[in-house]
Amino acid sequence: MPARGPAPRRLPRSAAAANRRARRLRPLVAAGAALTVLTAGAVWLVRDEDAPVVRQRCTATVDGESTSLSPEQARHAATVVGIAVRRGLPARAATIGIATVIQESGLRNLDHGDRDSLGLFQQRPSQGWGTPEQVQDPVFATNAFYDVLVEVDGYRELEVTDAAQRVQRSGFPLAYGDHEPEARLVASALTGYTPGGFTCRLRQAEPDAQIGTDDQPSLAAQRLREAMGTEVVQGEPRVVPGTNGKALEYALDGEDASRLAWAAAGWAVASAAEHAVVEVSVEGSTWQREHSGRGWVPADTGVPAGSVRVRVA
Repeated sequence: MPARGPAPRRLPRSAAAANRRARRLRPLVAAGAALTVLTAGAVWLVRDEDAPVVRQRCTATVDGESTSLSPEQARHAATVVGIAVRRGLPARAATIGIATVIQESGLRNLDHGDRDSLGLFQQRPSQGWGTPEQVQDPVFATNAFYDVLVEVDGYRELEVTDAAQRVQRSGFPLAYGDHEPEARLVASALTGYTPGGFTCRLRQAEPDAQIGTDDQPSLAAQRLREAMGTEVVQGEPRVVPGTNGKALEYALDGEDASRLAWAAAGWAVASAAEHAVVEVSVEGSTWQREHSGRGWVPADTGVPAGSVRVRVA
C-alpha cells in the first residue's frame, strides 16, 4: 500500500532533552545481592529478592544487557511486539516499532500531541491514519504502523531511524535511532528469541472491580488472542482442571511453537499488572507474581512443549 503518515510535525526539542528521555529506558545496574534503580530525583534499593516491592518495574534482559520499563510501558510494548509476532514479521520490525513509540510517546497511549497527533505512535487523523478513537487504540495504531512499514522496500536492512522515518515522516528523523539499543532488547525478549528475557516485579494482584473476578480469566484470554492472534494461538484456551477457571493453557502453532510459547509468556508477564496475572508457566520455567523479584525460575510445570499456562487472581 502507498506510504502514508504525518508531515513533519514535532516541536523542536534540544538534544539534551532527547538524551534524557533515552536514558530513562537505559539498562539497570546490578551489584551483588543489591539492585539499585536510579530515577529522576530518587534512589530505590532492594536488598533481597523477596523484600517488599518498592516500585513496580519490568525488565528486558538479553546477553547481560538490560533495560527497564514501567508496567504501563511494558503493556504497550507487549502489544507492539505481539502484533508483529501475530503478523509473522521479523524481530527487526518489532525493534523498529518499539524504537518509534519510545521516541513518539515514551511508550504511552497519549490523548494529546503536536497539532492533532494522538496515541502510541502520535498518528494524525488529519493525515489519514484513522479517526481519533482508532489511533488511540493501541492494536489499531500498531497495525496501521506495520501496514506502512511492510511496504517500505528493504526495511529489514535499513537503519532503524531510516525505516521508522519512512513511515512517520517526522521533523526529527534522526531521533528514532537513539532508542535502537533498548528497543532491540525489548523486541528480542518479547518475541521469544531470548527465552525468559522479560520479567516484571509487581505488587499483589487486585482483580479489576469493573469487570469482576469471575470475568478476569476470560478477559485475559481475549486480550492474549487479540495480541497474538488465532494464527498463533491454536483454538480456545484449555481451562486447567482444579483451578476453578483461574488457569488457562494455550497451545501455540507451527514448527516454531517453543519460541512462540515464550513470546506468549512474555506478553502475559508484561500485561500482568492490567489483567491480574499471578503466574505464567512454560515448559520448565515459571514466573510467580508473589515472588516476582526472582524472575523466571526452573520448575516442574507440567506444561507441554509449545504451550503456555496463565493463572489469574
